[in-house]
Amino acid sequence: MTIRPVRLTSQVRIGGPQPVLIMGPCVIESQAHCLKLARALKTQAERFGFPLVFKASFDKANRSSGKSFRGVGLDEGLRILAAVKAATGLPVTTDVHETAQVAALAKVVDLLQVPAFLCRQTDLIEACARSGCATSVKKGQFMAPGDCENIVSKFHAAGGTRLVLIERGTTFGYHNLVVDFRGLPQMRALGVPVIFDGTHAVQSPGGLGHASGGDGRFAPPLIRAALAVGCEGIFMEVHDNPDQAPSDGPNMIPLRDLPKVLRDMRAIHDALGRPGLPLRSTSGGARKKR
Repeated sequence: MTIRPVRLTSQVRIGGPQPVLIMGPCVIESQAHCLKLARALKTQAERFGFPLVFKASFDKANRSSGKSFRGVGLDEGLRILAAVKAATGLPVTTDVHETAQVAALAKVVDLLQVPAFLCRQTDLIEACARSGCATSVKKGQFMAPGDCENIVSKFHAAGGTRLVLIERGTTFGYHNLVVDFRGLPQMRALGVPVIFDGTHAVQSPGGLGHASGGDGRFAPPLIRAALAVGCEGIFMEVHDNPDQAPSDGPNMIPLRDLPKVLRDMRAIHDALGRPGLPLRSTSGGARKKR
């Protein structure tokens, strides 16, 4: 099955010749911080020849604790994301949690992002599809790769044409995730671009009790492996000071380390391109016997 590229702007196409980077902080902290990071990320992405989508969430509605920082809210978040677009020219993406948020978000962002915990919410998937906005859906930690076929079917049945899937690991016991790289070709076999989420894949959900933990040291090798297996892009949360980040700090890529990560990505892509023909889709996501 041929993978259908998803165009966000004239310069950014997920499924084009270069892997797309989706990068930014976990959550919007302030306009000044977003602008600072967006400019720094753009400089590094251009340096290594990768298209970039800036990511920051206006609300983290699934925090482990009700006392945790969630974000700046919808209205302020949209104002800040619009300011980032205007100042940098970058396309932007953010989480969408409810159907009532879709219309307002679709007027500003270039890519709606459905969080992993909401990937089976039919009304939300259909609302994103009907908006006409490009949409990424994170595969739930509780799902097999082949189960994403239902997500794709729902989106297309509702009239959507621009869909991206994101792999972020699978639950493996308490407070742990594991990445089965067989999932990348299985998800690509559904005919949509697949992004690998390198930083959430090393998260420890709820591991700190009041918040999620993680170990960002393992994100770079997983990112390298994903490119070697074959995918249309990489998602990674990046922060200038992860130890002070209000969300997902333990699994983020420090901004100072980003050039090394992108240099390795550039070398792997130049050597291998986008390897691995997608497997023929079956109900279980496995290779069909001949």
